[in-house]
Amino acid sequence: MVSEKSGNTENLRFEEALGRLEAILESMETGEVPLDELVSKYEEGSLLLKTCHARLEEAELKIETLQEKKNMNTEEDTRSTQEEA
Repeated sequence: MVSEKSGNTENLRFEEALGRLEAILESMETGEVPLDELVSKYEEGSLLLKTCHARLEEAELKIETLQEKKNMNTEEDTRSTQEEA
């Protein structure tokens, strides 16, 4: 079961991975999950957690890149304005 889903976790969007992770946690918290299924859910949850972390890191890098570009453009605009004056 986990092997089928593990390949799919890498392609999930953050919201999808988080939703699946929350569903797994809810089912585990009931205490009614058999041990073998519990281990399987734990493994899938670990993969989903890695996917969530990866998506967050990707978003952080994009935001940092955009912020750096914005700062560079602002500096260039300031220099252009000072040169014109």
